[in-house]
Amino acid sequence: MNHAVLDGSPVAQPPVIREPRHAPVAHLIRGGVVEGIHYGSVVLLGADSAVDLQIGDIEVAFHPRSALKPLQAVAMVRAGLPLDGELLSLTAASHSGESRHLAGTRRILELAGVREDELRNIPDLPYDPVVRDTWVREERLPSRLAQNCSGKHAAMLYTCELNGWSLEDYLDPAHPLQRAIAETVEDLTGQAIAQVTVDGCGAPLFTVSLHGLARAAARITTSPAGTPEARVADAMREHAEMASGSGRDVAALMRAVPGLLTKDGFEGVQVAALPDGRAVAVKISDGANRARIPVVAAALARAGVDRAALAEFAGEPLLGGGKPVGSVRPVRALDPLSPTQA
Repeated sequence: MNHAVLDGSPVAQPPVIREPRHAPVAHLIRGGVVEGIHYGSVVLLGADSAVDLQIGDIEVAFHPRSALKPLQAVAMVRAGLPLDGELLSLTAASHSGESRHLAGTRRILELAGVREDELRNIPDLPYDPVVRDTWVREERLPSRLAQNCSGKHAAMLYTCELNGWSLEDYLDPAHPLQRAIAETVEDLTGQAIAQVTVDGCGAPLFTVSLHGLARAAARITTSPAGTPEARVADAMREHAEMASGSGRDVAALMRAVPGLLTKDGFEGVQVAALPDGRAVAVKISDGANRARIPVVAAALARAGVDRAALAEFAGEPLLGGGKPVGSVRPVRALDPLSPTQA
């Protein structure tokens, strides 16, 4: 792969591939006793792009999973994708499979002039458990449209159609679309891709570092109005439910914190950035969602976000006999009042 980025600047060497040196990021407290420990890594960037806090291993190669979707969306807009608003938000979505998401994906396919059966993502049931249960009761089968990445795949087909690129092999890492996405990932993260593998939906997954993912999010939120980066950020923030779902924590977090852009990914990944470039990226080693959102909220508080706005993201209580007896508590280094680092 040619590691020259779009603005002509060189990129840093790829992150090293090895076993991550994660550290404790959250404690499972039951009755005042530490019952369990969630390990992971956290990076917090200041508005000047400097690392203000790091926990664990922020430079090792890792899979950003769906947290990479805003970068993929930027790449497609750079390649001429004309979407904005709800449909551009859906392009960067891990959607819940609600009717709005299915209708939006159909609309992208219609604009592209391609058929649903030209999608190459895997068939699946809707991600939202309530919507999924309804599908099961109605004996509806898994479909490519319902799978949570269908908006991205529809936009990939649209981008290919606009550029005269082949459709049947659009997921091949050597395809012009995927090469364009890889170049954008390297541009925004500022580092070469360590490895290319396959994400759950079948699309190429580019392996970067947690630090690089945070840099990319900061680049997206600080780009001038009208740029592909700003268009993606605006679409996701203004239509948060299209980028996720009506009951999802990432949508609620964007509504609660003005100007925040955030995107989650499977296996405990989340990235978030503010308009001034402050950014957070989190990887929970065991992939646990119960640790992901409290750790992200604590890191944002450490970055200076109003703690009152983050109160609802402190995590669900641990129950004993149906009553709260504990909680998932981020480590002390994530306390906004703590000067220490783990």
